Order: sequence, then structure tokens, then C-alpha cells
Amino acid sequence: MLGKIKQGLKKTRENVFSKLNNVFSVHKKIDEDLLEEIEEILITGDVGVDTTMEIIEHLRQQAKRQKAESPEDLQKILKEELSRQLLAPPEESVTHRPFVVLVVGVNGTGKTTSIAKLAHHYKQQGKSVLLAAADTFRAAAIEQLDIWAQRLGCEIIKHQQGADPAAVVFDALSAAKARNVDYVIIDTAGRLHTKVNLMSELSKIYRVIDKQIPGAPHEVILVIDAGNGQNAINQAREFVKAVKVNSIFLTKLDGTARGGVVLSIKRQLGIPVKYIGLGEKMTDFELFNPQEFLEGLFAKE
Repeated sequence: MLGKIKQGLKKTRENVFSKLNNVFSVHKKIDEDLLEEIEEILITGDVGVDTTMEIIEHLRQQAKRQKAESPEDLQKILKEELSRQLLAPPEESVTHRPFVVLVVGVNGTGKTTSIAKLAHHYKQQGKSVLLAAADTFRAAAIEQLDIWAQRLGCEIIKHQQGADPAAVVFDALSAAKARNVDYVIIDTAGRLHTKVNLMSELSKIYRVIDKQIPGAPHEVILVIDAGNGQNAINQAREFVKAVKVNSIFLTKLDGTARGGVVLSIKRQLGIPVKYIGLGEKMTDFELFNPQEFLEGLFAKE
């Protein structure tokens, strides 16, 4: 698994974090020049200005407190701080049936493929999965989800293009309860150019779910394209306002040097990264592990 993550983070590591390894090996002492170079590399790696400044200040304080003497000591402190930044609460056991997963995000982030990966993950655990094609704005979205459902052997509830998304969700949840399905995964539209209508639509879907199954959705996953870096976080804020997002699925990590965005997502959004996508295949999916992620970032070729 670590080898897969290491390969998926290759661009981020080669373009950004390998520079950190070089900086720590070149400098002979801990001084402001070293801290400034670390700061510049982190910002370049799309860690974000605010998050970077917080990390640098922590390094400065901990170096004094721990009486760090060498750049190697500082590197250890940095890894500990990054691990702390990425720490997520322990995963809760699934006790609801059906367990309702609402998936939101901007079109083009890999949302439908991420749903397929998630469904495959549940199917591998022997669970039954029903997909709800509630992105009725695009016929292609309904068709794409239908193709994935056939490949995965999942049931799907779909209406025609232009149908009320909330009606699709209502029918999907009714079917899931009647058929005793383990997981329902709901696809939604992601049209930021009609932002107000979209967010209103998502809020309506959320209410319909809660009315059908009180306390649901049990998980709201926001899909973010890692390649969009800090811009992805700005887009994400709109979705966080509309629905109670509680986990992040970070896609396309293998195709970007902006993997450092992981380090600022939790700080800026208050939501942990839970899933990562490392390719196009159904199996190119991992549950996010902070320690493995950091090892992949700092690994030496």
C-alpha cells in the first residue's frame, strides 16, 4: 500500500518535498535562512500561506523548547507537526442501515468515478450498494453512473434528465429500505456557475433525506480535485455552507504536484481528508492514512 501511495505522490514529492530533504541536508544549523527556505517550499507546494505560517511558527517555538541543534532535529519536528495537522478523529462504526452517503462537489473533480471507487470498496466488504443518480442536470452523468452500476453489480435508481433530483433521492431511499440495502450513495450536480440554485437544490435534497431517514445522511463526502490546489478549498467553502460535509475525498493526487493541499484542507475547512484517489481504476482508492501519506511525501527515491 505504501508503494502505491509513494508512486501516487511522485509529482508532489519530486517537485516540492524532495526540496525539503535537500534543504535539511545542505544547511548546517537552524537559523532564519533555513526557516525561510522551508516556508517558501511549503507555499510553493500549495500548503497555503496561513497553514505554512502556522507550521513555521510551531517549528520556531519547538526548536527552542526542545533545544534542537541540527537541521535533522528540525526535520523531525516538522514531520511531527505535519502529522498533527493531518490527524483525523477515529472512524465511527457503521450502525445505520441503510447507511446514506451524500456525495457533493464541482463537476470535473472526478465525482462519479469516486462514487464508483467507494461502491467497489463497500462491495469488497460484502455489502449491498444502491446508487442514486441525482445529478439530473446532465444526461451524461446519469448514463455514466448507470454504466458503473452495471460494472459493479449495484442497483441504481435514476429518472430522466431534468427530473427533480430530490424525487430521485426519495425513490432511492424508499427502494433501499424496501430491499434492505446496506449502503446508498447519492450523486449530485456540481454546477458552480448556477451557484445559488445549486446550493438551494442540495439543501432540499438534504431535507428530503432527513425526512425519509431521520439523522441521515450519515456521511457527506465533498470531492476535491487535488490539482486545483488552494482554489479547490475556495470552491469547497460553498458546499460546506449548503450541507454538513464531514469528510473529504481528494482525487487525482497522482497527476499533480499540489498534493501539499492536503495539509491545509483540515485547517481551513475543519474537515478531515478520509479518502484519496490515485488513478482512474476502481482499485485506485485508499482510505487516507496520515503516516503513510507523510512517508510517501518524504520518501527518498
